[in-house]
Amino acid sequence: MTYSMTGFGRGKIIEDGREITVEIKTLNHRYLDVYIKLPRSLSFLEENIRSTVQRYLARGRVEVILGYSNRLGAPADVDVNQPLLNAYLSCFNKLEREHNIVNDVKVSSLVNIPDIFIVSEKEEDNDRLRDVVIDLTEKVLTDVKNMRRMEGERLKEDLLQRMELVKHMLNSIEERAPYIVEEYREKLRSRLDEIIQGTGLDENRFNMEIAYFAERCNITEEIVRFCSHIDQFISTFEEVGPVGRKLDFLIQEMNREINTIGSKANDLTISSLVVEIKSEIEKVREQVQNIE
Repeated sequence: MTYSMTGFGRGKIIEDGREITVEIKTLNHRYLDVYIKLPRSLSFLEENIRSTVQRYLARGRVEVILGYSNRLGAPADVDVNQPLLNAYLSCFNKLEREHNIVNDVKVSSLVNIPDIFIVSEKEEDNDRLRDVVIDLTEKVLTDVKNMRRMEGERLKEDLLQRMELVKHMLNSIEERAPYIVEEYREKLRSRLDEIIQGTGLDENRFNMEIAYFAERCNITEEIVRFCSHIDQFISTFEEVGPVGRKLDFLIQEMNREINTIGSKANDLTISSLVVEIKSEIEKVREQVQNIE
């Protein structure tokens, strides 16, 4: 299965008044680069999210944005600051005894005393929160991976078509190659006949020159290797797991072979085909950068 490195997914869940959103966007990257943005209160989940992403994706820049809000408000415990209350009541009693002041303290009057009540937020159920976040993250990653798979299949189809075009042009080069030496032989003989004007041609030296030319412009090995690279390129799509790096390597090898063919084949027709092939290979190379 062929996967692109471009994908997007978003999910939301509301549970017990908590709203959690997970948004994931993936882009091209040579390796797996995971960026996670989440609220400070959920920072303890970063490694869990990272390891989850690593189980689903092998390559690409992955941006994970997690949103969290508690619609019910933060749950809290309220308690009395007993030492402080005792101190205040003792003081009120002293005022009543020593200054004959009526001690009419009521609960409502205690509310205005600073720090008389202790308010503390209850701790979240982190285990449950972790389960909910990771479950939602996995669902979003599944959507992202499906998107990457569909895009990858489109890329695969395009790349295979371009490889068939390259192979067709390479076959044309292979068919043209045998005629290069013969045409060179005729042109060289014609030029030498003009120069020596019937005084006699040294056939041995002439044949040696033709043999040297034939050896210098022989592109059989390069064509055989190029065809082998094309076959490997096509078969790589049937492999399990990420294939992008292998495809990129094969493209580099194809480039090397076609450059050698262009430099060795002293022929306008082949040179024109070489330019066309190099143009297609560059298009393939750009597309391969999108494959996981």
